[in-house]
Amino acid sequence: MSSSYQRFFEQQTYAVVGHTASKPFPILTYRGLKRRGKQVFAIDPDAKRIDDDPVVPDLASLPQPVDGVVIEVPRTETLPWVEQVVAAGVKHLWLHMSADTPEAIELARKNGIEVRHGTCAVQYLDDGFPHNVHKLIRRVLGRY
Repeated sequence: MSSSYQRFFEQQTYAVVGHTASKPFPILTYRGLKRRGKQVFAIDPDAKRIDDDPVVPDLASLPQPVDGVVIEVPRTETLPWVEQVVAAGVKHLWLHMSADTPEAIELARKNGIEVRHGTCAVQYLDDGFPHNVHKLIRRVLGRY
């Protein structure tokens, strides 16, 4: 049986929120989802293009609704992004382990959003090192 974390990637359309100039995770997640054949939109208030694809500054600027959102920003920025997820009616949310806050998790859950947090989305999208080690550890601990 698949976990909630694994089921997150059963959706078809995603938005990945982050600051790609300062952190690699948003790009790794973006590329991992595209490799799986998903439709992915990049959201970065500081960038115009990622991998020759257009970037939008916020969820309201997306060209269409998405099924899931991955947020990979500093914790101080997380709550306003989750408010945008709520406003957009998205029902699947992944808060990167460096972005999760109790307030953001509570807001998402209160609004019927299935939220994943406490770990890195990339380990579910990349089989290479070091993510394969992270997967093994989480499986052994029963938290994959």
